[in-house]
Amino acid sequence: MSPVDAAAGAFPSIVPGSVRRWGGAAVLVARRTGPREAPVPSSGLSPAERRVVGALPARRRAEWLAGRLLAKRLVGEAMAAPEREVEVLPRDDGSPYAVVGGIPVPALHVSISHTGRHVAAALAPEPVGVDLCETGSADAVRRVAEHAFSPGELTLIGADRAEALAGAWALKEAAVKADRSSVFGSAPRAVALLGLAPPRLGGRRRAMVWRAGGALLALVLARPRGHCVGAPCPAGSCLSVEPLAVRGAVGHRQSN
Repeated sequence: MSPVDAAAGAFPSIVPGSVRRWGGAAVLVARRTGPREAPVPSSGLSPAERRVVGALPARRRAEWLAGRLLAKRLVGEAMAAPEREVEVLPRDDGSPYAVVGGIPVPALHVSISHTGRHVAAALAPEPVGVDLCETGSADAVRRVAEHAFSPGELTLIGADRAEALAGAWALKEAAVKADRSSVFGSAPRAVALLGLAPPRLGGRRRAMVWRAGGALLALVLARPRGHCVGAPCPAGSCLSVEPLAVRGAVGHRQSN
């Protein structure tokens, strides 16, 4: 069976609303519901988060809120902290980072993605990228395929397979997010796509793709140097960020 044939329909499903753990990461996907435009909420966000969302166009607020709420849930569960103490704020380059009780948590890496129909967030103790691509976007992927894929990768994917195209595009975008690069430059071509079923990428990356309703969800972990290469993560290392120690620091910060 060719790689293209193997990829067709080979992606497992992921259950919306339930946290899925893979390779040391936690990922959560949900269907987007409600109005496409949203007012700035009066509760549920910190003052800093409300300032960020308030500066967005009304049409972008709903998707921003949906993604941050998923990420805040993941951070709260990982840190054993109530969500009111959790913030997910943007860096200067727009990528999200976690704050608990006013203290940044650099040991947690956050990634968020959304389409018109779905939203997803991922959390990991190493650089992580998550991306969604609707199968209905396959024609759009075809139009920019030469920008993102090499000729060999296009042969691997197969231009007539919407699910494979969407999965491959999501993998590339998730990888450049994990690398903190831009999908609009040359970065996508620098990510070597070696397989789809199972997904394999070049470099120090691990990857997974799931089917989430009408979308493909890709998760990419980019191992920093020295991080258990070639071996499974040690027992208990998944999201190992010493929550009790951080919670103590949070409590101290709040008492001042």
